[in-house]
Amino acid sequence: MDRVDRIEELGEAECLRLLSTVPIGRVVYTEHALLRVLPVTFELGANRCLVLALLPDSHLARALDGTVAAFQAEQLDEARRTGWSVVVHGQAEVVRDPARHTALLRSGPRPWVTELEPMFVTLTAELVTGRRLLPDDRPRLPEDARDGNASYAHCAQHPGVT
Repeated sequence: MDRVDRIEELGEAECLRLLSTVPIGRVVYTEHALLRVLPVTFELGANRCLVLALLPDSHLARALDGTVAAFQAEQLDEARRTGWSVVVHGQAEVVRDPARHTALLRSGPRPWVTELEPMFVTLTAELVTGRRLLPDDRPRLPEDARDGNASYAHCAQHPGVT
């Protein structure tokens, strides 16, 4: 099997199913015309909606509110060199409805800093894409076994390689 053949494009339903299996991902947004990426806890809610749990009065929540953002989550198995990655693009909104906020406090995701009552931001999935890297049963080649530093050295020798 060619290495490229190990990459499987995932359908939307499978992407959403995979998202429901992990509690943490990264929200991607712009701030002062620069991309920002931050890890957040989340859960997949109803109607293709992600619910992100953020710290109260979060700068992140203010930056996300009313904007288009992206969200990425994955699960990787370094030993087997397999895994998946899902990216969601959509409209982000701070949850302002008191009843919805109260319901999320009871059953929604919790930020890692749990002493504080979280804010919630929803991200409505408008575009969902994903890829899975399938197992490669061939023996690993010596260059595949290099440590991370060796791969950086390789890139330094070949500036166009990323």
